[in-house]
Amino acid sequence: MPDRDATPTAADDIAAITRLKYRYLRTLDTKRWDEFAETLTPDVTGTYGASLEFENRDTLVDFMRSSLGTDVIITEHHAGHPEIDVDGDTATGRWYLQDRVIAASMNFMLFGAAFYDDTYRRTSEGWRICRTGYQRTYEATLSLADVPSFSLSTGPAILLPDAAAASTESTASVVADQE
Repeated sequence: MPDRDATPTAADDIAAITRLKYRYLRTLDTKRWDEFAETLTPDVTGTYGASLEFENRDTLVDFMRSSLGTDVIITEHHAGHPEIDVDGDTATGRWYLQDRVIAASMNFMLFGAAFYDDTYRRTSEGWRICRTGYQRTYEATLSLADVPSFSLSTGPAILLPDAAAASTESTASVVADQE
């Protein structure tokens, strides 16, 4: 039986880092900004392509929240083929990314691919991302006006700022109508 108090192996660290990256992408796409912030160190740096650079967690999370935090923009990120190297309490990782951004109200869709390059640091809370960013292999855009049958609805997995309030108002309205 394995010793649960033993020092984590490289395989344990790689599994933890993989879960961390998946959590980063899931919380980004579902707009769970507090959980998203927890995947990052306070001093994280981020470089996304040639135009977006961030020097700390607060500015990175605030940008994502203000740019992607409404139902106007839906994102979908898939990362795989991880190449993770652990060196003590730091690690590096390269991931293949495929993503899609849909801004239906602006008749716009972007899809593309890139390679993420990350650096991770072991903290008292576990592994966290301390440097992240990607370089695109390609990016394609599409005007949704060219697809007249395009329709979009968001599901309950996405946490929208007004979702809780709307749900409460809807329930209150139904109850009031029944009285």
